[in-house]
Parts: sequence; C-alpha cells; structure tokens
Amino acid sequence: MKEKNKGILCIICAAFCFALMNLFVKMSGDIPTLQKAFFRNAVAIIFSLVLLLKNHTSLSNCKGNWHLIFFRSFFGTLGLFFNFYAIDHLNISDASMLNKLSPFFAILFSYFILKEKAKLYQLVCVFAALAGTLFILKPGSAVNSNALMSFSALIGLLSGMNAGLAYTILRKATGRGVPANLIVFMFSVFSCLCSLPFFIINYTPMTLNQLVFLLLAGLSATGGQFSITAAYTYAPASELSVYDYSQVIFAGILGFLFIHEIPDIFSCLGYIVIIGASVVMFIMRGRKSA
Repeated sequence: MKEKNKGILCIICAAFCFALMNLFVKMSGDIPTLQKAFFRNAVAIIFSLVLLLKNHTSLSNCKGNWHLIFFRSFFGTLGLFFNFYAIDHLNISDASMLNKLSPFFAILFSYFILKEKAKLYQLVCVFAALAGTLFILKPGSAVNSNALMSFSALIGLLSGMNAGLAYTILRKATGRGVPANLIVFMFSVFSCLCSLPFFIINYTPMTLNQLVFLLLAGLSATGGQFSITAAYTYAPASELSVYDYSQVIFAGILGFLFIHEIPDIFSCLGYIVIIGASVVMFIMRGRKSA
C-alpha cells in the first residue's frame, strides 16, 4: 500500500474515533469541561506510556526538536479544550464541523511552516468541502441565525484553528525523526497537567455511568490520536485534508443513533457535498500519481 493511501486510511480511522469521543463526551452529561479533558488525557497517557516502554523508544531524535514537541502539545491542548467546550454547548455535528475546519488551517499553516504548496485541484476540493459546511451550520437561517456569531461557535472555530496548527507542527516534528508515540505521550501529559488544577478546584462528583463514558471517551481519543499522528507521518496535510471531514459524517450518524439528533435536509446536502469532494480528491490524486 502506498504511503498516501495509508495516510488516508489512518485519517478516516482517526475521524471515526474522534466522532466517538465527541459522542461519549456529550453523553457524560453536566461535568466541567476541563474535568472531561483530564480523563481523556489520563487514559491516553497510560496507553502511550505502555507503547513507549514496549518499543524502547529513544529520545535521541528529540535533540533540537523539543520546541516542536512543546508547540505541538501547546496548540493541541488549546484545540482540545476549545473542542470540549464546543461539544458541551453545541450539538456534536456542529462541534465536529467547526473542529474539522482544522484541515483548512493545516493547509494554510503548511505553506508557511513546511513550505508545502497545495495543487489547484486540492484547493478546489477543500473549498468545496468548506462550502458544504455552510449547509450544516446554516448561517443566517431563521433557526440558526446567530450560530457563527455565538461565543460557543467562536470557540469551536478556534478549536479547528489550533488543531490545524498542531497537526502541521506534528508533521514537521515527525519529518525530523521524532517518534510519533513520544509526541502523543508528551501531548497527553502536557494536556493533563494543564487541566489538573481546574480538575482539582472544580471537581464535580460523577455517577458510574458518567465515569464509564469519560473512560470510553479517553479510549476513543487515544485511538484517534495515534491514527492521526500516523496519518500525518505518511502524507502531507494537503493530501489528507478533505478526508478529515468524514468525522462530521460519523458524528451525524452517531448523534442520530444514540442521542436522537436528526440532521435536516440542509445538513444532509452538506454531507453529500463533503463526501463528493472527498471522492473527487481521491480520483484526482490517483490520476496525478498514475
């Protein structure tokens, strides 16, 4: 399997895992956002540490790259906190959509940080997918007229921007030989430490069901984190960006099945546009590499 195809498979797997994470976070109920974030990262720490020890991961390639590891962790943590806030205050489809603007930002940041230039057809497909998001958010409609102006939506947008920047830095770090599992571990530790003070001060007692949902959210997030880390080691952001939007499709399906969120006709049109852009992207990429 070609490297780019591996990247596509990994990015779709990550999208499904993150959609599951959003569902479990939503189902955990009325708990402080950073308390949810703490559990998400605590689970990831355990799994990533096991992999580090099992693989005897060396720190030799981290010399001269610690600043990249720090900034990937910093912006990734901001993106995570913002995303969890959006999930708590929006439905999971809208929260996922705003977070999945990250590929658009990743392409912009890749131009400045990685000097990667996207091809014309890639840009067209990305903008087509972004246009599809407008059908889902429905800005200016009678039902959702202030969606893009609300504080929650702004936070969701910032989650996508920070995630896009974090993924771009991730690709630069792995391109310089930094082990992917070490990056996941450092990100998880950094995020956990940042949320720990708020977790202690504002701790809210949880039911068993809430605890189980948060642990499942952590497991899903861990799967997503390793998948997306692998994806960006196989291919550049410009090759993977459109496929990352599949999380919105997964979120819509999971929301319908488990919490009875039913997308309207405009949301369905948006899903069709996004999937169509993904298919065109795949076909064009295949022709260019043939």
